[in-house]
Amino acid sequence: MKSIRKEEDEEYTLGKKLVVTTLKDIQLHLKVIILITTSLMIWFLFLLVFSPKRVSNPTRLFLSTPPRECKDNFSVYIYNLPSKYNFDLLRDCTSLNIYTDMCPHVTNNGLGSPLPQMGSSWFTTHQLIAELIFHARIQNHPCRTNDAHKSTLFYVPFYGGLHASSKFREPNYTTRDALAVQLVEYIHKQKWWKRNSGRDHFMAFGRTAWDFMRSDEVPDFGANKLLNMSPVKNMSVLVVERHPWEGHNQYGIPYPSYFHPSTLSEMVEWQNNMSYMDRIHLFSFVGAPRTGKKKVVTRDRVIKQCEESSNCLILKCGHGPSKCHNPIEVVKVMMRSNFCLQVLGDSYTRRSTFDSMLAGCIPVFFSNHTAYSQYQWFLPSDPTTYSVYIDLERNHSIKIEEELFKIPMDEVERKRRTVIELIPMFTYAHPNSTSYGFKDVVDVSLKALSDHVTSLLRPTLLHLS
Repeated sequence: MKSIRKEEDEEYTLGKKLVVTTLKDIQLHLKVIILITTSLMIWFLFLLVFSPKRVSNPTRLFLSTPPRECKDNFSVYIYNLPSKYNFDLLRDCTSLNIYTDMCPHVTNNGLGSPLPQMGSSWFTTHQLIAELIFHARIQNHPCRTNDAHKSTLFYVPFYGGLHASSKFREPNYTTRDALAVQLVEYIHKQKWWKRNSGRDHFMAFGRTAWDFMRSDEVPDFGANKLLNMSPVKNMSVLVVERHPWEGHNQYGIPYPSYFHPSTLSEMVEWQNNMSYMDRIHLFSFVGAPRTGKKKVVTRDRVIKQCEESSNCLILKCGHGPSKCHNPIEVVKVMMRSNFCLQVLGDSYTRRSTFDSMLAGCIPVFFSNHTAYSQYQWFLPSDPTTYSVYIDLERNHSIKIEEELFKIPMDEVERKRRTVIELIPMFTYAHPNSTSYGFKDVVDVSLKALSDHVTSLLRPTLLHLS
């Protein structure tokens, strides 16, 4: 009996030891697991905080993923300019514009701050920022090449518009022109410039041509002389407004709006939404009155007619707080309207033209130079297919409301369909996407430039052969 109890006691003691040993093993394993997990979390946080993708200047954050295959018969080479011509300018972003702090607007490769209320593709994009978006898009374009020997186009990424706006109040012309002059001297010395005397080179700016065409023959309004320099006249220059009479090497590109989709599905969804929008207003106007200029007389007449009509929705802009400075409010007005009045103000063109068309609103123009003579790469050759023209300058008695009511509803629908179909062509797609499924502003521009340069150089090539 004692031997049995002894055996039982030994088994109990052994079992107890095994349990203790097992618990110790489990505790040890748990400690190892906790240590490994903690180490991994610390490493993950380290990567998140110190990853090289997080750069101090967000405008330089270009996607490194190889882009989709180039399906066009051209290639574009980007000059690696000294940073004083582009990125260094952004470091002093508070001084880029004498009226506006541009720091929020140069973020996200020029797209600006996100507009989450509208969706992931929407940003508070500044109207004069196209050069940054253009640069970012070409950095990631499928037809970009690093082999200059094979390139058909040469892009000079000079942020000339931002530089020009920072020097508008500079009284010394030499100082105001200095950076532009240095840029031209630098490019003129390059090997690839000499190949075709710069005829295959181009620049893109987010300002009007007038800001780069100072002449001693006209009163100064803050411009520099970049586009009047002889070498630049050999280049192609993309601007949001070309000179209607002297801009022989200038090509109009759309002002950037707020929508920057990354995929075809985002684009199609927006187009479908605009097709079925309930438009309760016949026409609308978004803008501010102007004073002191002869050409703003038409603008004043347009505003007056809109204010006096129960069928017109007006969103007045001006200094100080205004819904006009809220992209959501601006787009909302245009989404509710059949026609959007696009009357010239400080210059012929308006960003509002593209805001309204993005909203599926048919533009009403009062000058040929607001769109027809400007954006021939992007708009149909027959303006009646997508717009309305009213010559209020010659005939002051024309009633806008009456003219718009005369248009049959089926014609209104046809015009709107065309406007909505055009949306991809005047949209700046998100720079970090590599698979759009549609041609945006940059795609259209590069193809048109390639065709232009090919026709320009064909006589030279035939002569050499």
